[in-house]
Amino acid sequence: MASHIERRKFLATLLGGAAAAWPLAARAQQPASKIPRIGIIDPGAIRGDHFRQTLRDLGYIEGQTVAFEYRSAEDKPDRLAAAASELAQLPVDVIVAFGTAAAYAAKQATTTIPIVMLGVGDPVRSGLVTSLARPGENITGNTILGPELGAKRLQLFKEVLPTISRVAFLWNPNNASHAAYLEEWKAAAATLGVTMQFVAVGSPDEFDSAFAAVMRERPDGFTMTADPLHQLHIGQIIDFLAKNRLPAMFQQRENVVAGGLMSYGASLPDLFRRGASYVDKILRGTRPAELPVEEPVKFDLSINLKTAKAAGLTIPESFILRADEVIE
Repeated sequence: MASHIERRKFLATLLGGAAAAWPLAARAQQPASKIPRIGIIDPGAIRGDHFRQTLRDLGYIEGQTVAFEYRSAEDKPDRLAAAASELAQLPVDVIVAFGTAAAYAAKQATTTIPIVMLGVGDPVRSGLVTSLARPGENITGNTILGPELGAKRLQLFKEVLPTISRVAFLWNPNNASHAAYLEEWKAAAATLGVTMQFVAVGSPDEFDSAFAAVMRERPDGFTMTADPLHQLHIGQIIDFLAKNRLPAMFQQRENVVAGGLMSYGASLPDLFRRGASYVDKILRGTRPAELPVEEPVKFDLSINLKTAKAAGLTIPESFILRADEVIE
């Protein structure tokens, strides 16, 4: 299971070297000291090496062809606005933000600096862009298309647990995309004969009371989104689920690797790689308004058989054969 220490290692890994490419012709025209600066909000949320490795593959070398500025909200949602504002005031040449809340903070901080958003839920309904094809203004990036996948996740959940009737859903009231999630899951649950219990967590100190609220309703399933705040505390969430033998459907396969039961959703590593490519295009001169918001093309179904066994669950063989990743 992921620990708080391990999540901090993600941050250290990212800070250890992110890079971006700058066209050779452009570099030749720039003074030696003039290199582009990329601002990253909450770098710990951009887990793994996929983002920076793609930038390295494009030819960027930190300290030589690009500089990075990192600002963290320190697990505090109200710090996102300050982090984005600090980057805008430096200024930087492009801002990278993972998740709807960070992207929204960046948009509020500047109308001129290009913004690349990574893995947001519904950028149109949350007001980040005008449309996917024509984002407009200074923001583009990619979406996990979370709300549209709610029904699919619940269908898969019922395949593994046919008798499931009540599902607790952890959501963040400070995340502008989550209103769309709630609507989608309410509609899917009504169709599939499932009662939803929506439990809000908008700050780190609300988890314990949320867990208590969940267990008072005695659900037989649990689900959540890829909300960055919640993901920073995924170890705490999975520990709670294991202690109460509560099966869960996640959005990210990384949560299954960390000890969750199952997940279905867009591949975050793929979205990070594609986001890095957009950063490159912008630094080469493409305006964000000219880059459509990209939808995911790679989806993963993952199952953790070790977790299933600990919870006393038997996963159908047909389901296991369909999974993209099986952890034993």
